Amino acid sequence: MRRNLKRYYGAGDLHFITCSCYRRQPLLGTPRRRDLFLTLLEQVRKRYEFVVVGYVVMPEHIHLLISEPQQKNPSTVMQALKLGFARRVLAQLRRRHNPSQGCLFDSVPHHIWQKRFYDFNVWTSRKRVEKLRYMHRNPVRRGLVTSPELWRWSSFRAYCLGERGPVRVNEWQILTMKVRPPASEERNPALPAVG
Repeated sequence: MRRNLKRYYGAGDLHFITCSCYRRQPLLGTPRRRDLFLTLLEQVRKRYEFVVVGYVVMPEHIHLLISEPQQKNPSTVMQALKLGFARRVLAQLRRRHNPSQGCLFDSVPHHIWQKRFYDFNVWTSRKRVEKLRYMHRNPVRRGLVTSPELWRWSSFRAYCLGERGPVRVNEWQILTMKVRPPASEERNPALPAVG
């Protein structure tokens, strides 16, 4: 894995994020876990005030297309999301594991996520549509369902059926505009200051 990873924040771009489960294990392989992930995504969305443009939760990875958050940055969002999910899942697994029963192998995982995540800045509408199509077609390509609307853990149904799912999609009004003064109002050193 690259050590000199560079992330580009602050330009107001959308971010296409991919995050994999530890060693590509299907730790999101049950409906209950995928539902938990989406519940946490909605909580984190509200907390850090960002727009979820699209998402898909697959058995061993997730894809998100999000705006930059009003509070903090996408790295903080991903840290909160990954940590919140990992704590809950690991606690559930520990409760189910009976230490008095001997076992040959340690069946309780110690990690849920790979350490890092992939972040691709999306700044054109063409790329935005491309990433949404990629996410929504992912469950079909993998053979999990025969058509995208059958996969409950993506934003496809919000787009095509107008359904309000567990995560609010395209809720742009939460963003406040960060407006710079127009160029004509900025002080030009060649002109004398007025006032």
